[in-house]
Amino acid sequence: MSTAATPGTAQRDIAARLERLPMSRWQIGVRLIVGIVTFFEAFDQLLIAYTLPVISREWHMSTSAGTATLTIGSVGMLIGAFASGWVADRVGRVRVISVCVALTALCSLGMALCTSLLPFLVLRFVQGLAIGGEVPTAAAYISEISRAGRRGRFVLLYEVVFPAGLTVGALVAAWVIPHWGWPTLYVCAAVPGLVAVVLQRRVPESPRWLAARGRHEQALATMADIERRVSAVTGEPLPAPAPAATAVAEPVRRGGLRELFTGRYRRRTLVLWTLWFVGYLANYGITSWLPTIYRGVFHVSIGQALWYSTATSAAGLIGCVIAALVVDRLGRRVVLAAGLGGTTAMLVVLGVIGADSPLKLIVLSSLAALFNFAVNISLYLYTPELYPTRSRALGCSMGGVLNRLGLITGPILVGLVYAGGAHLDAVFLLIGALTLVGTVVAAVFAEETSGRALEEVSP
Repeated sequence: MSTAATPGTAQRDIAARLERLPMSRWQIGVRLIVGIVTFFEAFDQLLIAYTLPVISREWHMSTSAGTATLTIGSVGMLIGAFASGWVADRVGRVRVISVCVALTALCSLGMALCTSLLPFLVLRFVQGLAIGGEVPTAAAYISEISRAGRRGRFVLLYEVVFPAGLTVGALVAAWVIPHWGWPTLYVCAAVPGLVAVVLQRRVPESPRWLAARGRHEQALATMADIERRVSAVTGEPLPAPAPAATAVAEPVRRGGLRELFTGRYRRRTLVLWTLWFVGYLANYGITSWLPTIYRGVFHVSIGQALWYSTATSAAGLIGCVIAALVVDRLGRRVVLAAGLGGTTAMLVVLGVIGADSPLKLIVLSSLAALFNFAVNISLYLYTPELYPTRSRALGCSMGGVLNRLGLITGPILVGLVYAGGAHLDAVFLLIGALTLVGTVVAAVFAEETSGRALEEVSP
């Protein structure tokens, strides 16, 4: 194709050429590199929940200081998510991801050296900025290098690395903290910052984004390089682009926040924001307090509290894998509605029968996590599908803002109702009522996107 092509033609060409690429080790390799980055962002995100029982005693923290410690990173994540969409839609996906992972690693190293709460909170806030910026940007990037066929499995098997990072973080914390102390945990989390260098050198920029920004020559050169790599890996010539995939894009336009509330995108945005907020309020509201609940209500040791909480994270990981395997077959709407419905059922049962033993809390909170994590991981697939390339990172980042609002609200809400364990049952009933709202929204208003090219769903 000539480099003098019109903007609309360039986008149609890129979309068609990406859609015809066979699955190969190249796509899997890119997914692995970006996945390692996201894995350690997740690892860093939840470490605070496992170190809080230790540092709160070491630094003589009040309950309000503990709540601030749990939420300050989420405030940073909210701001980082809000800003990253505009930046990634303007300077590129790969550059934003690389900067964010390097900053996360530096903050982890600094937190390991802290001896008091204030500098720890400052570094945690800055680290939150980076985590909040990396996660939605990476979701947009992975979607843009995927093809319509079995996109759900491809994207979600990448996204599984996030709950895997949460689970591994829990396992490592349960082992490292009692034996080596909490600073060692943050040193471990700082090591993977080196991946940022590999990412910048080995992962190409999204050709869909380059075309959408009007950088047609660079988009075509990047696309040709990807095709050479895939062809070299498969050892076969690439198939011709399918005719149906060559007429799906419209002339290039500039996106922005206003577009998220215009035409077909208004309803999508409202649905997504509701699901992001409810899903992560339930997730972090429960999991962030679990070690403290086990410790304060049931008076188990620090080690036992961490291992019990790890069981819940492991169940959530299983839910994510199940979602990845069924989301293309069942569809996005069914997975989202069933996941939120299952979360609601488990929380209501837990609230009605009462969390009067560690075993009961482990079993029911783990089942709730299985359903809840399946929903939350699916949103990383679903959100990029509902926005055009020109606004995809912004749409993902705004979903990330509601995600972070849920992360902030959940621990605060639980902290207010929890009252040292006196109203623990009410906590589960309240969060169950909120996830019921999400269930109805997903079942009634979510639009199905399975099996459709990105340019068809979001022109």
